[in-house]
Amino acid sequence: MNTTLSLAPDSRLALFDLDHTLLPLDSDYQWADFLAGSGHAGDPAEARRRNDELMDRYNQGNLTAAESAEFMLGLLAGHRPSDLAAWHETFMRDIIRPAIQPQALALVESHLAAGDLCLIVTATNTFVTEPIARAFGIPHLIGATPEYRNGRYTGRLLGTPSFREGKIVRVEQWLASHGLSFGQFEKTFFYSDSINDLPLLERVSDPVAANPSPALRTIAHERGWRILDLFDHHEDQKS
Repeated sequence: MNTTLSLAPDSRLALFDLDHTLLPLDSDYQWADFLAGSGHAGDPAEARRRNDELMDRYNQGNLTAAESAEFMLGLLAGHRPSDLAAWHETFMRDIIRPAIQPQALALVESHLAAGDLCLIVTATNTFVTEPIARAFGIPHLIGATPEYRNGRYTGRLLGTPSFREGKIVRVEQWLASHGLSFGQFEKTFFYSDSINDLPLLERVSDPVAANPSPALRTIAHERGWRILDLFDHHEDQKS
């Protein structure tokens, strides 16, 4: 049920990309690699080849949301939810929790302690990212929404993909569903590493290039945006 959120007059909105922003890895890429390595993604070699191809194209800025969803959500289709949940628990234990670093937690906690309304806004699907958002203590999540019907994920995407300009659409829809809008906040922050997130970075009052790709770092320097380097390296960045 959508509810109106009560805000103080000086309330701020803090939006966070997830992959390579709060995490030094790409949870979508790592989930597919985990399934391939565990024998749950069909032909492991083909799954890894396709996963690498999509990562390369994402980093180059020429991947569409439909192409990503076809592969990534297809990995959920056909499996029992109980099996997926068990595999995801192992994924969190072995891959995600060891990658959550104190400086990223401190950044999130600083916004939460200030009373800011905090959301993760990610192109990665909500099946993968909901437990990760909980691990960071972030109460709200916008992600790609996988269709679920008759006890199975169908492999199809619901609604607007939270990718590129779609992130603005999804955030505005989410805010409106809670009786809010961008204009009600004293400040709006968005932390992201990716040139793909340029539309939402340009929409907020305080864009932050967090662990930025070379292309985004150049733009941030040109525009005088804050640059925040939380990590020494990206564990699965291709370019």
